[in-house]
Amino acid sequence: MPRINIRVQSVEPREDFIVNIHFTDGSQREINLGPYLRGPIFEPIRNDPSLFRSMKVEEGTITWPDGADIDPDVLYYGLTPSWAVATEASSSESQFS
Repeated sequence: MPRINIRVQSVEPREDFIVNIHFTDGSQREINLGPYLRGPIFEPIRNDPSLFRSMKVEEGTITWPDGADIDPDVLYYGLTPSWAVATEASSSESQFS
């Protein structure tokens, strides 16, 4: 069954890394973005609450001024971010080497 192309319509920062997200299908969710903010591009965002709160929605995706973004499919469908898949694959390969 194909997935519907649902995007972020709006995002409101709450406390810590929690945001309230409104999706284009009319649904709304409160999501902790903390687990998604990994890697060098997200480090400044994790360390600066004002930078974290500067998020906006561009073309249906949550973005920040430094170029970081989070795939809306990951948030809507609860998918594993691509960086986590790459990390898991590297870990598996190193276990068998």
